[in-house]
Amino acid sequence: MSYNVNRNVMDAFYRYKMPKIMAKVEGKGNGIKTVVVNMSDVAKALGRPPTYPCKYFGCELGAQTQFDTKNDRYIVNGSHDAAKLQDLLDGFIKRFVLCPKCENPETVLFPNEKKGIIKQSCKACGHQGMLDMKHKLTTFILKNHPDTKPNTPGTALTKRKDHSKKTENGQKDSLRPHSPRAEKSDASDNDMNGDTEDVDDEDWSLDVSEEAMKARQKILTAGVKSLTITNDIEKTQSERLEVFFEYCKTKIDEGELKPGAKVSIYKDIAGEAERLDIKENKAVMVLVELLLDENIIKQIPQYRILLVLFTHGNPKSQKYFIGAVEKLIELNKDTLLSKVPIIFKAMYDHDVIEEEVLLDWGKKVSKKYVSKETAAEIHAKAQPFLKWLQEAEVEETTEEEEEDGNVEFDVHAKSESLKEQEAKKVVDNQPVVAEAPKTAGPGEEDDDESDLDIDNL
Repeated sequence: MSYNVNRNVMDAFYRYKMPKIMAKVEGKGNGIKTVVVNMSDVAKALGRPPTYPCKYFGCELGAQTQFDTKNDRYIVNGSHDAAKLQDLLDGFIKRFVLCPKCENPETVLFPNEKKGIIKQSCKACGHQGMLDMKHKLTTFILKNHPDTKPNTPGTALTKRKDHSKKTENGQKDSLRPHSPRAEKSDASDNDMNGDTEDVDDEDWSLDVSEEAMKARQKILTAGVKSLTITNDIEKTQSERLEVFFEYCKTKIDEGELKPGAKVSIYKDIAGEAERLDIKENKAVMVLVELLLDENIIKQIPQYRILLVLFTHGNPKSQKYFIGAVEKLIELNKDTLLSKVPIIFKAMYDHDVIEEEVLLDWGKKVSKKYVSKETAAEIHAKAQPFLKWLQEAEVEETTEEEEEDGNVEFDVHAKSESLKEQEAKKVVDNQPVVAEAPKTAGPGEEDDDESDLDIDNL
């Protein structure tokens, strides 16, 4: 789901869109924190570094923030829901994104740390002005300039040939350089000799060498690649998985798919899986086969961004991922079986698998991917982690109930008048005097039996 960047504009065809903020609350007690899962995508739609809106949330909420740009992880301490962060983002957009004149988000910031000012330039209407420096975020922007340079021009793949005649010294043979008659002389000579074709002639031929074709292919965006006509989609699912396997393997062999790779590489891989219509199915199992091994505990955070692109908000893909991990544990049973709780906690901590999917998996032993004996062993080893997960969920539910403190209203309760309520309060406030129990004297019997009259029964 996406929103208009300026949410005051209700036009459905407004061209400036941004994705809806997705937030996930992790931890408990003093260590509770909120992870903004798609902070990079939101910031990209606004044309700002993801650290800016995340820091803005911290300033507005009075909370500390943490940035892990390498793993694309942006955290705000405390428990905050997505709707609250979305409303705060509107304030950030109004202050630091929208042009004050035309209200378009096509603005660029130019911080000047020496002068302590931030200039804002609008590419839509040309307005230039200064930001209000009262907000705390301006100090952060001055110390952390935007990484991107939107106005930097690209370089052309083809170059114009220089057909002008030069001497051995590399200078034109018409006149001395910097001569006042140089330009006129060159023009007149060309007109007289009919050499105007040499001046306007350009090399429009296309380089079809293998290196040039690879360079042009890299320039194509993932969206353009998805428009290319192929018959891959008509193949069976197993054949499409094989195509995806070869695609990822090529990326690994070329050194592009590796720990710490660019986010664009991960998005290209996700785009290829989407093109083959396997992203929400078994594509994640191919990634486990190619990228994870005995060092899975270290590799999950290294490939977190790529894995989250496939599993976030997709329980079906998450179950396939758990199945592939089970198979990996079976193949490396001696090494990984004892580390099952740590592996599952790593998957949970790095947002690869959601809590509900893990608890659902723990309810039943399945032999779909591994033998029943191995599956039972894995479930047994994972019980400490599952128990911790259930207890944490119960504690959070209890804390929420205590914090709510709602008064229950009974529809069938009998209404009382004000006088009855006041009388009841008086009775309740009276001190209670305890009576000493009566003891029977010597030779006296209990009066209960003597007072009993049979005729009255």
